Amino acid sequence: MTTTDIDAYFRRLLKIEDWASCDSALNGLQVDNSGVPVCKIAFAVDASLETFERANAIGAGMLFVHHGLYWGHQIALTGNFRRRIKYLFDHDIALYAAHLPLDQHPELGNNAVLAEKLGMTALEPFGVYHGRTIGYKGTLTAPLTLDQAGERIAYKSRPAVALLPFGKNINTTCAVVSGGAAKEVEQALAEGVDLYITGESAHSIYHTVMEGKLNMLCGGHYATEVWGPQKLAE
Repeated sequence: MTTTDIDAYFRRLLKIEDWASCDSALNGLQVDNSGVPVCKIAFAVDASLETFERANAIGAGMLFVHHGLYWGHQIALTGNFRRRIKYLFDHDIALYAAHLPLDQHPELGNNAVLAEKLGMTALEPFGVYHGRTIGYKGTLTAPLTLDQAGERIAYKSRPAVALLPFGKNINTTCAVVSGGAAKEVEQALAEGVDLYITGESAHSIYHTVMEGKLNMLCGGHYATEVWGPQKLAE
């Protein structure tokens, strides 16, 4: 397929245009190739020189990432940024990115897959971000301890970035927002769930979680945002 064909496919599948008003990321084709057909796509969380090199090593003509190179402001073509762009040009690799559209997608998104891994049912939208809900809350079919929940979502058995064990010993309800959604813990407290799961923690929410008697699991970006790209690759 050409990059134009692939762009049209992903835009339709992920409803990319629906997120244009609330996502600072440049979703879609960020770097084009020379026009040759793409026969293999690599998938990763981040656009970095390492992922570019790995994509090239397996002969991929496109790299699809969750975190691209452009985030709502101008970037000078200098330093590491120039080296990244030059590598893509030199090896004729196209770069595609989908941020919030891949977080929220009800089947392929990071949060939908996290909910599936945790065994969550009766899912409802959760986690308002710039006026849109991007996560989910629901009931755990099998009650989980904080450690068990961490094991369910761990990527290659990597330990969580942070565990805040201030709630019940056994969790029966859960809310998930992948990535850097520490402040959305306020919404989890308001919803009255037992467990809140995101990627990163923050100093400012520690005592909020403690005083709210909530369990919070911060799995890291590579435990909470690797699943959407993998599901999309499938």
